[in-house]
Amino acid sequence: MTDIEIAQAAKLRPIADVAAELGLADDEVELYGRYKAKISLRALAVRKPKGRLVLVTGISPTPAGEGKSTVTVGVTQALRRLGKNAILCMREPSLGPVFGVKGGAAGGGYAQVVPMEDINLHFTGDFHAIAAAHNLLSAMLDAHLHHGNASGLDVRRITWPRTIDMNDRALRHIVVGLGGITAGPSREDHYVIIPGSEVMAIMALATGIADLEARLARIVVGFNYAKTAVRASDLKVQGAMTLLLKDALNPNLVQTLEGGPALVHCGPFGNIAHGCNSVVATKLGLALSDVVLTEAGFGADLGAEKFFDIKCRLAGLEPQAAIIVATVRALKMHGGVKKDQLGVADPAAVRRGSENLQRHIRNVKQFGVPALVALNRFTGDTPAEVEAVRTACAAEGVELVLCEVWEKGGEGGVAVAEALLKVLDGTKSAFKPLYDAKLSIKEKIDTIARKIYGADGVRYTPGAERALELIPALGLAEAPVCMAKTQYSFSDDPTKLGAPTGFTLNVRDVIPSAGAGFVVALAGDIMTMPGLGKSPAAERIRLHPDGTIEGLF
Repeated sequence: MTDIEIAQAAKLRPIADVAAELGLADDEVELYGRYKAKISLRALAVRKPKGRLVLVTGISPTPAGEGKSTVTVGVTQALRRLGKNAILCMREPSLGPVFGVKGGAAGGGYAQVVPMEDINLHFTGDFHAIAAAHNLLSAMLDAHLHHGNASGLDVRRITWPRTIDMNDRALRHIVVGLGGITAGPSREDHYVIIPGSEVMAIMALATGIADLEARLARIVVGFNYAKTAVRASDLKVQGAMTLLLKDALNPNLVQTLEGGPALVHCGPFGNIAHGCNSVVATKLGLALSDVVLTEAGFGADLGAEKFFDIKCRLAGLEPQAAIIVATVRALKMHGGVKKDQLGVADPAAVRRGSENLQRHIRNVKQFGVPALVALNRFTGDTPAEVEAVRTACAAEGVELVLCEVWEKGGEGGVAVAEALLKVLDGTKSAFKPLYDAKLSIKEKIDTIARKIYGADGVRYTPGAERALELIPALGLAEAPVCMAKTQYSFSDDPTKLGAPTGFTLNVRDVIPSAGAGFVVALAGDIMTMPGLGKSPAAERIRLHPDGTIEGLF
């Protein structure tokens, strides 16, 4: 059965029953039909976090697949089978990848969050609310220009884009204001995909309505002729933006295929944004359960680093353990095997590719967080290939555990869950961020490049150098850095697989995300608006008259 067939065949519990099992009162839950709900932030205000936080991360992704979200769901199901009060916190999927190449982000096989089709499509409308708030600021900005530009905004230095939740390469660079004097001044503009919007990042880090409005007010939309920042507060729009986001800020409650609770909220990408679900959902999970599993986008060099250095730092979270997800097939690709040859046994390629896994293990350890490796097992994996991965993990002092949650659900994750509980009970986390906040932005970028990526150094374009000069005046000198780079390599070159060394990281621009509270460094050719491929998933998706869906995965 396909993922969508498994999900649509499942018998779901009424979400009101799932909420009641968590101890939530009726007035703390707003139902969105029978199987989705939002939880009021009041529920967090009257409860203290008590649970232990576990990060699920992975190796550098490949077309062979790794299954990070699937492991997050499956191991949470396994923990509940073991009698543990566990909950998972995940990000909301973006429509762009759903209709592009990657597909959905609700897990897979018998380790999914459901209703899968709702979660992967419009869900509770959070993404639409973020788009509306973001584009309201864009509209207010252009109206401000049209009606006299009292702030003196330099149209050549406007940094605020527009947003849409679709892969649309034609919107990467556009011109607005065409059509005469009634259309406003003509200028260059661009779109970013919603998971790359600063409003998404703000939503994921905000702790409440007041904090949300304060963060929105700090957004930098551009600079005037004196190179002074013009902010959303100068356009008097933060109140209206907050109003559009008031319901979206409440975390979403759904369930796993085995009926356990799941909080699915916010969806920043891990390659161009900070790649973590919301702070309020994570803290609510910690208040409602004993163990919280949360995933962060792409490999540990991106999602995990940002989870530790941005989310945990800004929210005061203390992660207790990490699960690093890998597959034999992906390690073969890192070892030089082409995708069409992955079915051929090749322990030597696995050994070569395991250098990527080993670097991710060492990176997680740099943060003082104990880790284990979950190997998503495929039927074609040979004992010799699995043993090659086990040997690589042993060399780094971590345990390798086979994971079969895609095929068996929670039952297939019991071994990983038991190993995780041993780590949680037997090894004390000594979590600390990678760098001191008082380092300069350049020093922070250099630290990440050298210690996490394995680079020899960093090269900046003249434009990036000029942008760095403006950062202290924006109040961001002590802010963390959000690196935006390819997810496929430790370097900024997606073709450099494995664990490359001897390279220089190229930073082409530095962008202040003052509302989110971090600085974004764009490395290499990374784009904030993806495009559709020659044969996107949208070609194979359809709705049948009986309501079943074909092609959604």
